[in-house]
Amino acid sequence: MTTPTPEPGARNLVVGVGARRGAPLDEVLGLIEETLRGAGLRTADVVEVATVDAKADEPGIVGAAARLGVPVVTYPAAALAGVRVPNPSGAADRAVGTPSVAEAAALIEADELVVEKSGGKGLATCAVARRFPAVLTPFPVSGEKTSTPLVTEGPRPFTMTAMNPPTHPPTRDIESAGPDLRHHGDAEVRGENLTDLAVNVRTHTPPEWLRQRIAASLVSLAAYPDGTSARAAVAERHGLPVERVLLTAGAAEAFVLIARALPARCPVVVHPQFTEPEAALRAAGHGVGRVLLREEDGFRLDPAAVPDEADLVVVGNPTNPTSVLHPAALLERLARPGRTLVVDEAFMDVVPGEREALCGRTDIPGLVVLRSLTKTWGLAGLRIGYVLADPETVALLAEAQPLWPVSSPALAAAEACMEPRALVEAAEAADRITVDRAHLLAGLAEFSEVRAVEEARGPFVLVQLERAAEIRERLRLLGFAARRGDTFPGLGPQWLRLAVRDRATTNRFLQALDQAVQALPARTGR
Repeated sequence: MTTPTPEPGARNLVVGVGARRGAPLDEVLGLIEETLRGAGLRTADVVEVATVDAKADEPGIVGAAARLGVPVVTYPAAALAGVRVPNPSGAADRAVGTPSVAEAAALIEADELVVEKSGGKGLATCAVARRFPAVLTPFPVSGEKTSTPLVTEGPRPFTMTAMNPPTHPPTRDIESAGPDLRHHGDAEVRGENLTDLAVNVRTHTPPEWLRQRIAASLVSLAAYPDGTSARAAVAERHGLPVERVLLTAGAAEAFVLIARALPARCPVVVHPQFTEPEAALRAAGHGVGRVLLREEDGFRLDPAAVPDEADLVVVGNPTNPTSVLHPAALLERLARPGRTLVVDEAFMDVVPGEREALCGRTDIPGLVVLRSLTKTWGLAGLRIGYVLADPETVALLAEAQPLWPVSSPALAAAEACMEPRALVEAAEAADRITVDRAHLLAGLAEFSEVRAVEEARGPFVLVQLERAAEIRERLRLLGFAARRGDTFPGLGPQWLRLAVRDRATTNRFLQALDQAVQALPARTGR
């Protein structure tokens, strides 16, 4: 295969790796370096190491990626099996369900294979693919011709996934090519007696007064829900006309409504962030672009990284899982005529004073703000949130909702959470979380193996440690559940998300983390 001349500093190479169980770090890393060197490519231009999800914890692969300073990105075998490769292997197909892990993993989200599979005589194989710089292909609307591809250039990684029109009903798993977008923190603790650091719901909630308000609403269950009062309460709380408010069954429903009801030819999601927006867009048949914020930049947003052609942009603030709070002025720069700017503010009420909030703004074109009441008030099982947007957008979203989408108990909870005493309690909780988060970050700083995203402003922190998957399992044995990070696009298996808890719980967790780290056997290798 002819190898195109590499572009220095492009950081656009994906190394696909297949390995047998126990493949040593030296062999995997040596193979990668030899393959790149033989093709005249630079290790500095590698953006990620890709493999099948069954190998996500393989020490040789994880260690090689760590030495290269890039994440490990994993894919289900079923997704890799659908990628056409030039060198299929029956043995690989029988072993892991795909004809070539190395070539398929390299190609699945890249544009061309530049180095075919090599290293077949050892315990590992690798292949190299290249992504073209930020090519944004509009999703073709049924009955229309696909327009000329739109191109944007910039220093930040931008990947395109699932840009071809779906050839099967959207009920099938069309988002399988990549991280598990449907994985959520509750899966880490369901059915287990563990101290929960995986879910971001505030502990000891809902408070008793809110429970009583919800219970009182049960006498009206025979009547159809009427959201008039709750909608007016939300509008008053944010100083907005009621026509700019839509009540939803949690923020998750809002993402589905946006994906189904709002026009979008080139939607883009800023990652790493909550995966439900992308999952909803894909399920609605959209091709989705990703702007990947980088760890070396502190996961801070650069508005220039978002392509001009993107007509729907989704970003979290503060962002889950990075906990980074983006300045409102930066988010404003993403708005423009003809673009819908969706800002997920599900955790904004945890920020003291809600600084950087856009929820009350009416002067930003195309702005759609999402809020959730499930996290601060412990209402994940009740499902209540709301959308703030211009009346035309609210009307479009409302038309896509089923009749009576929010239950009477959820409406009662929404109205109660808008009252002055509730706002005071939420503000006090935000102050406590700020102190508790500082305590957690200080404790994590004592570990040389742990690197935390220190700009955290949400009720959780994101941490990086080389053997995170092993440590997470040891923490479970010690009674603590942490949220794995590899299901968030742009992260890998070396990341964990930790919910902020009270000081006593944090101290117990830090002791358990110390035990988990110390219990890991030392690794050999250069």
